[in-house]
This record gives sequence, C-alpha cells and structure tokens, in this order.
Amino acid sequence: MTNADWPLWEVFVRSRRGLAHTHAGSLHAPDAEMALRNARDLYTRRSEGVSIWVVPSAAVTASSPDEKDPFFEPAADKPYRHPTFYEIPEGVKHL
Repeated sequence: MTNADWPLWEVFVRSRRGLAHTHAGSLHAPDAEMALRNARDLYTRRSEGVSIWVVPSAAVTASSPDEKDPFFEPAADKPYRHPTFYEIPEGVKHL
C-alpha cells in the first residue's frame, strides 16, 4: 500500500475547556492506530486536547447542504421546540 492508497480519516479533538469533540481536520493514514498517532502529532502539538477521535471518512454519512430545506423542514412545524413558546416563571434565574 502506497501513501496515495491510504484511507482518509476525520479527526475530532476535545479541548481542555470544551465538553464536546470538534472536527479538527482530516489526514491520510494506513490504519486507525497510525491515524490516531498522526492526529496527536498534527492537531495537539501545543497540548490543546485531552481526547482524540479518528473516524474513517468513508464511515461518515452527512446530509447535503442542497437538501437543507426538505431535510430540516419537519422541525419547523414544531413550535414547542423553540424557547419563544414557553413563558419563564417569575423567580427563575440563569435560564
């Protein structure tokens, strides 16, 4: 297997200050272990992260931006999901 044949991996890093992993970028590697090591060297050089996920790009399924309206339309007809639907009771702080 040559470098050109290596699969593409998506890298997600959880920073010290954050609770969620965020997408940091992509890289090519022959296997998951090498992808994890390369991601550590490439995306956490300054100790920015406490956890790294690597996922084969081929395993990621995403919606298309071109289909945004029909894909997310069912959520628009549910006004109870929006905070404007609720009244905040008196005395409730930090909401």
